Amino acid sequence: MAPPNPSFVRRDASVLGRWWWTVDHGLLWAVLLLTLIGLVLSVSASPCVAARIGFARFSFVKKHFLMVPLSLMTMVAVSLLSPQNIRKFSLLVLAAGLFGLVLVLFAGQEIKGAKRWLFLFGFSLQPSEFVKPALLILVAWLLTERHKDADFPGFKLALFFIGLVTALTLLQPDIGMTLVIIMSCMVQIFIAGMPLLWVFVLAFLGISGLSLSYFFIPHVANRLDAFFHPETGDPDQLYQIRQSLAAFHHGGWWGCGPGEGIIKRLVPDAHADFVFSVAGEEYGLILCLFIAALFAFVVIRSLFLAMRQQNLFVIFSVTGLSVQFGLQAFINMATALRLIPTKGMTLPFVSYGGSSIIAVGLGMGMVLALTQKRHGFVGDL
Repeated sequence: MAPPNPSFVRRDASVLGRWWWTVDHGLLWAVLLLTLIGLVLSVSASPCVAARIGFARFSFVKKHFLMVPLSLMTMVAVSLLSPQNIRKFSLLVLAAGLFGLVLVLFAGQEIKGAKRWLFLFGFSLQPSEFVKPALLILVAWLLTERHKDADFPGFKLALFFIGLVTALTLLQPDIGMTLVIIMSCMVQIFIAGMPLLWVFVLAFLGISGLSLSYFFIPHVANRLDAFFHPETGDPDQLYQIRQSLAAFHHGGWWGCGPGEGIIKRLVPDAHADFVFSVAGEEYGLILCLFIAALFAFVVIRSLFLAMRQQNLFVIFSVTGLSVQFGLQAFINMATALRLIPTKGMTLPFVSYGGSSIIAVGLGMGMVLALTQKRHGFVGDL
């Protein structure tokens, strides 16, 4: 009888062996299932989108199949880090991301009324995607240090960095990204026991920013008008959401069958922002409920693991990262169902994406690293 593979033996002392027996398997399998669903939907939706804009039919499919392994490798590599190294690595990512956010204002290419992307060597890069998880780690560390030393200005420094990132994303402008960042940080500040007044201050700033954007940013006004006044709203915005709702109606419970959907031929972002609609049309409400359940499982499982920790840095970090992950998924699915105004935000691990899917892998790698079973890891960092 052949000896067991040492990679799957509990006493295996290799790096990957220790990782396998300490990482949370539930989160890992949920992410892999979401990724698999994304690959299937990419094969279905991407060729029509690529052909409509003059690209080779399978160009988006090939890129997605390239980016998914990179995302998973990023996730695994980051999940091998210790909490101390997660903090140090996040500082480097945040510094590079802030530089990118400044650079994109001057050298970024404007698409759909916003400057969010840098184009380097044929690839597009969205710096704000990488700033999102890195900022949460920094805020978590600052709030933790504030708990350890009442004289340490951790809370003020956290507000400074939140304000800095918020200002840079608003200048692009990217209202949806800004709201996700503010709401995730609000949760961290709330559970850190900071005065409730500051939570309301951040909420007020977010609502004020959204209100002002209506008057000064045309594409935001168009989306809000289309949502609240569909009879007089922007025809392009109304077209996308009507096609999305029609796709769910056409799909019913069980869907019209793989590759048989119509929305991917009609909506420009069927492979990205409206991939949930493609799932609903071709595979029905059953798959949509399963996808939503997977996202809910990832968020709830992450929060449960955070509650079991005794280290404040880990608790604050994992809570912020899981809330951010859930918010991004909710915004994408709610947009497709017309529960909220249209917002271009990808569905984590499912939508086609370059920097977005890599950044999601980065964030989930941090969650896996911070929630690993560790002996003797109890104190503060």
